[in-house]
Amino acid sequence: MICFPNAKINLGLNIVSRREDGYHNLETIFYPVPIKDALEIIVREEQADDILIEEGIKIDADSNDNLVIKALGQMRSKYNFPSLEVHLLKKIPFGAGLGGGSADASYMLRLINDKFNLGASNEELASIAVKLGADCSFLIYKRPVFDSGIGEIFEDIELSLSGYYFVLVKPDIYVSTKDAFGQIIPARPKISLKEIARMSIKEWDSLMINDFERSVFHKYPQIGKLKNQLYQNGAIYASMSGSGSSVYGIFEYEVNLKDNFSDCYYWSGWL
Repeated sequence: MICFPNAKINLGLNIVSRREDGYHNLETIFYPVPIKDALEIIVREEQADDILIEEGIKIDADSNDNLVIKALGQMRSKYNFPSLEVHLLKKIPFGAGLGGGSADASYMLRLINDKFNLGASNEELASIAVKLGADCSFLIYKRPVFDSGIGEIFEDIELSLSGYYFVLVKPDIYVSTKDAFGQIIPARPKISLKEIARMSIKEWDSLMINDFERSVFHKYPQIGKLKNQLYQNGAIYASMSGSGSSVYGIFEYEVNLKDNFSDCYYWSGWL
């Protein structure tokens, strides 16, 4: 059985307060986008350990640390099913603020549930997913949500970008969590993202802010230049996703900017 985990982007990201446990409360809108990995599970006839076979974009990490295997382990701790051979074709760039690893983990939960008719509800799968990462449970539902808390509190939001053209670029830059939080001063925004999302997308550029951009653009000005290039080429809204390093632009018409970003990972398509 095979499935195709999709990425997400952040529409705005506000760091609203620092918690006593050292984490930060945030507010953002997660929006699913059609950049996809491929994930397949095959039953191993012999009683053996689960194995993961990775292809595509190389992930420089031990396979046991892969969220797909951790998701498999979580399901195995609750349900009984055969040993698996797992194939992951990685197309979503990692370290990009696109939630690729979280998507793979969430879809792994769904894939096992469907393959073996385990009967777990979306709510049950989401409760497992949140143990793997705060944004994992969002991808169980595959629809836009307003996200708050440390990233684990989701609220449905009426928002559709259908009919807009989407361009994403990711430079060969890794942004650490420390770098992203470098110049963050937590503050609740004057206008809620939920209210901004109800406005015309043409008003977003001055209102819908990613707080991480200040720190990241200061340390990595190349990323800020990519965002400016998207605006210069006609984007009606552009932003960094999450803590970076990918940036995206939303257009009213189809564009081909691949030559403009030849040294970056590039993806484009209709939303």
